[in-house]
Amino acid sequence: MPLSRAKIAAAAIRLADADGLDGLSVRKIAKELGVGPMRLYDYVTNRSELLDLMVDAVYARIAEVGQHTEWRATVLAIVHRTRDAALDHEWFADLLGARPHLGPHALAVGESTAAALSQAPGVRSVDDLQRAVGALDAFVVGALRREITERRTARSTGTDVSAWQAALGPYLTRMLETGRYPTVARLVVDGAHLDAEETFHHNLTTILDGLTEPRDRSGVPPAPPRPE
Repeated sequence: MPLSRAKIAAAAIRLADADGLDGLSVRKIAKELGVGPMRLYDYVTNRSELLDLMVDAVYARIAEVGQHTEWRATVLAIVHRTRDAALDHEWFADLLGARPHLGPHALAVGESTAAALSQAPGVRSVDDLQRAVGALDAFVVGALRREITERRTARSTGTDVSAWQAALGPYLTRMLETGRYPTVARLVVDGAHLDAEETFHHNLTTILDGLTEPRDRSGVPPAPPRPE
């Protein structure tokens, strides 16, 4: 059968979706495609190049959101599409925040994101833009890895967050009753179990809100004008 880098990446993605990156091998991909393992090396030289192909195939899906007329709408669309892609391909989150992704689709997403952020009122220089991109990336990577880790843990243990908290209830109650952790106690007793998607969107918009306010070099927002 005719092979291509795109077909190899698609097969690798199917296997990684099913078994994770640890279960990915040239032999398994070759079997999935019905060819001998050595044929794959005519298209992909090593595992690192294979992962780059897989990642860029996912970025192709993210890139489909394109540019919106307003910077904030563009960033929201890209980041929410990134979350959707990571939830569909959990291994993708494992590769976020590591070495730079420089495939054509990854670069297109990076360009769209940076171009949108450069239009935010609080971004007035390239230094501001670097910080904005860094803050957004840090949030996305951290939030997605945490959410996916919780999903994996729930699957592997058969215990969701609520059940885990209930199991630790007696110990936690004893610790909180010491009175040494009043704020933690408030979070545990009064805090609701927040919806993951809603929380992700809320925290994302909080970050974007911060980019709408110009700041001086110290990072402090300018003082409002004093009344006459």
